Amino acid sequence: MLNLIARPRSLCILRLSALGDTCHVVPVVRTLQRVWPATQLTWVIGRAEARLLSLLPGVEFITIDKRAGLGAALALRRQLRARRFDLLLHMQLSLRASLMSALIPAGVRLGFDRARARELQWLFTNAQIAPRANEHVLDSFQGFLRALGIEPHGLEWNLPLPPAAQRYAAGLIPDARPTLIISPCSSHPARNWRAERYAAMADYAAQAHGMRVILCGGPSALERAAGSAIERAVTVPIINQVGRDTLPQLLALLARATVLLTPDSGPAHMSTMVGTPVIGLYAATRLQRCGPYLSRQWCVDRYDAAAQRFRGRSAAQLAWHEKIEHPGVMDLIETADVRAQLDALLHARAQGPAA
Repeated sequence: MLNLIARPRSLCILRLSALGDTCHVVPVVRTLQRVWPATQLTWVIGRAEARLLSLLPGVEFITIDKRAGLGAALALRRQLRARRFDLLLHMQLSLRASLMSALIPAGVRLGFDRARARELQWLFTNAQIAPRANEHVLDSFQGFLRALGIEPHGLEWNLPLPPAAQRYAAGLIPDARPTLIISPCSSHPARNWRAERYAAMADYAAQAHGMRVILCGGPSALERAAGSAIERAVTVPIINQVGRDTLPQLLALLARATVLLTPDSGPAHMSTMVGTPVIGLYAATRLQRCGPYLSRQWCVDRYDAAAQRFRGRSAAQLAWHEKIEHPGVMDLIETADVRAQLDALLHARAQGPAA
């Protein structure tokens, strides 16, 4: 535990990206707001992620355009030139983020323990959280609270949904009919499932369970192409909203949905924030490290099979953070695996809380 003389008057969080990891930071912020209500909270964050996380009240956001390179660093230095924080939580393991951290004036600079402080993060901090091994990313962030003498208690996200976003979602999910949202793409193409398998799941959800199916995703060429490919392959009517919503609108839509189907992606963690279960597809990345925190029992996990096929070792023999982003790795997940998880999830939902 850090030996802070008093509760800090000002605290800065540095976590630029990615979207899912910034979602994991929100429970830390909510706990700090509850325990230290007088502390001024500032979050240095990526511009894209701020489009969602700026819904969080009571926090000053300083956005970074990561594509701007040196220009982003100069802008941050100008913005913080006359300021000094009592405490910096350096919560990102990348050299780029650490270089940015050097521009944030702070007395205590808290980062990860030496074993986890990859990409030289330890050079940019003067205090470390307690060492722990093989944790989920969200749990590793909770270690920053423990280092401050705050024992985490429960998880709270509770991002207020703008009325316009709620109206958008209600227009697409206007009734109690169960709804499957498919967000087919990660920003890492090797983590993505085949379009024809998503289409088979859309057909199954509609035909076996009477579900409404909505495709969601960003405006990138990759995501638009995936949405179009799924739309061509299905035999049932679906709603293709790929590239047609904002992040707050997507969050509101997820809040009204029954379940989300997605690979390792930001929407998996957005869905967790609003309490909607996720059927996540994990072979390229380790489910227990980066899966949807409250839905890991509903996910399909083929990481160990991927490790044995593409690395010649078991998952237990690989570094905890190692990715297996090999072409074809996601083919280890069969549609039958996902059908079984959807059936089980809907059965448990029908049984209610006592099931």
